Amino acid sequence: MLLGARFLFDTLIALLAMALLPGLFDRLFSPAARNLGTTRGLLLALYLVLAGGAALALRLGVLGPSHEPLTGWRAMGLGLSFTVLGCSLLSNFIPPERPIATGRRDFLRSAARLLAVSPAAVAGYGTFIGRHDFRLTEIDLPVTGLSRDLEGLRIVQLSDIHLGPFMSARELVRLVDMANGTRPHLAVVTGDLISDLGDPLDDALAALKNLKADAGILGCHGNHEIHARAEDYATREGARLGLRFLRHQSQLLQFGQAWLNVAGVDHQSERTGYLRGAEKLVKPGAINLLLSHNPDVFPIAAQKGFAVTLAGHTHGGQVNLEILRANLNIATLYTPYTLGLYREGSASIYVTSGIGTIGVPVRFGAPPEVALLRLRAT
Repeated sequence: MLLGARFLFDTLIALLAMALLPGLFDRLFSPAARNLGTTRGLLLALYLVLAGGAALALRLGVLGPSHEPLTGWRAMGLGLSFTVLGCSLLSNFIPPERPIATGRRDFLRSAARLLAVSPAAVAGYGTFIGRHDFRLTEIDLPVTGLSRDLEGLRIVQLSDIHLGPFMSARELVRLVDMANGTRPHLAVVTGDLISDLGDPLDDALAALKNLKADAGILGCHGNHEIHARAEDYATREGARLGLRFLRHQSQLLQFGQAWLNVAGVDHQSERTGYLRGAEKLVKPGAINLLLSHNPDVFPIAAQKGFAVTLAGHTHGGQVNLEILRANLNIATLYTPYTLGLYREGSASIYVTSGIGTIGVPVRFGAPPEVALLRLRAT
């Protein structure tokens, strides 16, 4: 209930900020706002509000040593919302505008309002439609030296479920059915089953145990299992239900005469160093695949001998713009591997957009997905 109250507060503040945007833009685009003194005052006020947002971010951990993504997303969302609220309040001190040509005034107001309502329209779509637009994404993963017995091997990946206020157990059951419909050889879960302590972890595990794959279900833990101190319980209960979480461990799987070695690690932090000792998990003569919630480990994973890495964590930024085949989203602030397939030399990584949301319950340009990955020889 506490977590739900937090999200409700964040959402209400964001909706209030979006409601005030049209009036704010009206004032900022008025001729009076061009007065140098007023502009200076607004810039100073904006600076103070942003400074308050930065203080909030520090308090919640996004700029601090913990870097907990839950608090980070909340800090960024609340910081932006409070910035709009503060500027809206201060913009009331702009003096009344002097008369100007009606046509020009109407054009400026219309342009300002269009600009102002655009974020609200995106947020509305992302909240009520985008985050429920579950898709099956099919990807061919290029693997150098892939044997004939592993050609076309199907791996279904679920990640970043965040079961809780904005992701129901019923929706997760539907997604498990979608995954089973692909008839996978292997099912993998790459972390963040929940968001925080008190979320329905047992419900998530109960749904995931129904994944059906020839070689079983393997997984790794995300930062939110660790944040909730639930990784040990999830490991024990998952094993009882038939879902094995690999915690700096590997499992060798045989398909025909070929071997696939699947290794997994807990969420990796740059502060403690990526993939320390993971080279010991690599098996010579096998295709080595790494499950890592954090995709930023990819270059090191490739150096250590992993041909394929499967990751999540970024949610594709939740709000993503694709420009010239490049993804533009907030996740690029901490990793270049935010969404989709990337290659480095002969190694590949697929970063799924995941299923749930964190912070503001919005998705736009990064629809929630179940990923079906097929190994292909190159």
